[in-house]
Amino acid sequence: MASSDAKTPAAYLKELPTDRRRELSRVRTMVRKHLPAGYRETMNWGMITYEVPLTRHAAANGQPLCFAALAAQKNYLSLYFMPIDAKVLARLRAAFTQAGKKFDMGKSCIRFKQADDLPLDAIGAEIAAVPLERYVAYVESVHRRR
Repeated sequence: MASSDAKTPAAYLKELPTDRRRELSRVRTMVRKHLPAGYRETMNWGMITYEVPLTRHAAANGQPLCFAALAAQKNYLSLYFMPIDAKVLARLRAAFTQAGKKFDMGKSCIRFKQADDLPLDAIGAEIAAVPLERYVAYVESVHRRR
């Protein structure tokens, strides 16, 4: 699926074929269950995003600061998780290995075909471990170092 013009997460999901909608919805449910207070679910960049409201912090480009996102790509589904550092990456790799699942990841994008391809509890724990204020402080510290 190319970038969507959907205005709401529900409209985005409705555009998807039934099987892809079901799988992305399962991951969305997990994200929403573990999402710390303050983040906002919306549509941005043609995908479902979980972002810091502009009233709290804007990215360098004036857009909301993205924390996580879900998307349906042409050949796979994606979970983007921005606060991935070496420690989080190591924990995710270990969780995938322990669950006997293939870890297919780009820079901040975990690729999957079905929700069962993911260790959902481990990913949920990583999402829950990053309250909004801590994420904003992390991003601000990275920008100060540049």
